Amino acid sequence: MKREDHAALPLQLAGEEVLLLAQRALYWPREKMLVVADIHFGKAASFRKLGVPVPGGTTSANVAALDALIAACDVRHIMFLGDFLHAKAAHADATLAVMLRWRLRHPALRLTVVRGNHDAHAGDPPAALDIAMVDEPHVLAPFAFCHHPDMLVPSYVLAGHVHPLYRLRCGWELLTLPCFLIGDTRMVLPSFGAFTGGHAVAPQPAERIVVSTGDAVFEVPGPA
Repeated sequence: MKREDHAALPLQLAGEEVLLLAQRALYWPREKMLVVADIHFGKAASFRKLGVPVPGGTTSANVAALDALIAACDVRHIMFLGDFLHAKAAHADATLAVMLRWRLRHPALRLTVVRGNHDAHAGDPPAALDIAMVDEPHVLAPFAFCHHPDMLVPSYVLAGHVHPLYRLRCGWELLTLPCFLIGDTRMVLPSFGAFTGGHAVAPQPAERIVVSTGDAVFEVPGPA
């Protein structure tokens, strides 16, 4: 992954170097692990089943985004921090067919999903996808991989669930961007999915904000 174009921001967490990526993911070089939160496969299909006229193609967009990161980084393992499937409607044939074709292109890739609240309702993905399903906290020292960020564990927590956004103001202008919310004991990752939305967050004094424009990541300066 090239760093000089601001597409990746190196960071020390719990004694480990990680990279925060503009594509709203984290890369852990020592483990060759890509960490993504809240991909919500099948969310658009779920809305359409309820009669909401949303566009298709979000599953293909999600796997294309994963492919771009696999090509850019040396990825051996992808850790999904919960909400892998959005709802039971995510088991639709068309959605699963796209996911299975993607999986067949990467047969050696290790995949792990930490179950989130949506996964509890959607159910586990089909066995043909060859995904290890685990409950939170899933510890691989020094990190605890979780869906909910309020897990109380001795390891440094990497979590999702919140879909954090940060509002940047410049005079009358307001720009809302996905962000990484970084504290002393936990980090909340932005949602990775192509159709997920988000919630504006206000960092605590000890927390840092790194925003993503889609092409670059930048830390927001704290109060002077």
